[in-house]
Amino acid sequence: GLVREPASFSLADLRTYPARSHITEIACEEGWSYIAEWIGVPLSHALDLVGVLPQAKYVVYVSMEPDSWDSIDMADALHPQTLLCYGMNGSNLPVPHGGPLRLRLPRQVGYKNMKFITRLTVTDNIKKFGKGLGCISAEYGYAWYAGI
Repeated sequence: GLVREPASFSLADLRTYPARSHITEIACEEGWSYIAEWIGVPLSHALDLVGVLPQAKYVVYVSMEPDSWDSIDMADALHPQTLLCYGMNGSNLPVPHGGPLRLRLPRQVGYKNMKFITRLTVTDNIKKFGKGLGCISAEYGYAWYAGI
């Protein structure tokens, strides 16, 4: 991707970085919602560590679930509430809620808050991923940007 120093971070690595938490609602496009305390490292911190290049426009994130990926623009990636979450309500993030690692985007609807994150790619062009729509959800009729 468009970074100076590509890197891999283990869950143990992420837990050593400065943590942030926030209590926010996650709202699903199917109508349910819940409020929780989300704990993790700001995505901006991980991006700072790899040195995002100036031409970068998006972060593509991939789940361990088959054919599950999405992307956000750099404004959302760098937003202070965007977290790589490994905790919820004072405990490790439970598997049903995306553990061990979930991307939490309080400014976006539920499907953008992908569970089971395994990889991030910084890019200037999301059209080269999947069918070129920016996320797997868009291939099924959902919007790429799902702000709330």
